[in-house]
Amino acid sequence: MAEAERIIGTPDSPDAGAPEPEQAEKQVPEQAEEQVQDAPRGRRRIAALFIVAALAYVLDLGSKLIVVAKLEHRDAIHVIGDWLQLEVIRNPGAAWGIGEAFTIIFTLIAAAVIVVIARLARKLYSTPWAIALGLLLGGALGNLTDRIFRAPGVFEGAVVDFIAPKHYPVFNLADSAIVCGGILIVLLSFRGIDPDGSVHKD
Repeated sequence: MAEAERIIGTPDSPDAGAPEPEQAEKQVPEQAEEQVQDAPRGRRRIAALFIVAALAYVLDLGSKLIVVAKLEHRDAIHVIGDWLQLEVIRNPGAAWGIGEAFTIIFTLIAAAVIVVIARLARKLYSTPWAIALGLLLGGALGNLTDRIFRAPGVFEGAVVDFIAPKHYPVFNLADSAIVCGGILIVLLSFRGIDPDGSVHKD
């Protein structure tokens, strides 16, 4: 009877159906193993994102404080003749002064960009994407700070622009960070690189 139970593996046998140790190890889901391995890598990418964002934000904020204190209400400084000047203007709208009556809309857009980036950060495993999103985040925070804290009022503040190339709208370092981040995202998309680090080809 015992021999029959051993052969057919009845529930009465305590060892019936028990996997060997090596087999049990092989049954661990590969996806779980990858998640454990990717966790430190993901945290490093998130750290890179926030470091880049902090640098972009600090440089933008510091430059605005300096030019407002030193250059506002004064003649433009010619850096490269008429091709590049430093001239402080207060811009309530977007580039070329577009949308001056919709300052609060630009404020909401900047806030939405920050929220989207924060949500994407949870699935971030790509260093180039971390840099791109960090530039976007730092630039958005820089201009959002102006919208909130500068005159004429909360959520209606005018952004400080001071870099004035010839035949081009006056901009600031936050704008530069946003543009560079956007260009990098376009390049990454063309190469098929996703924020999670995977590569796809259409």
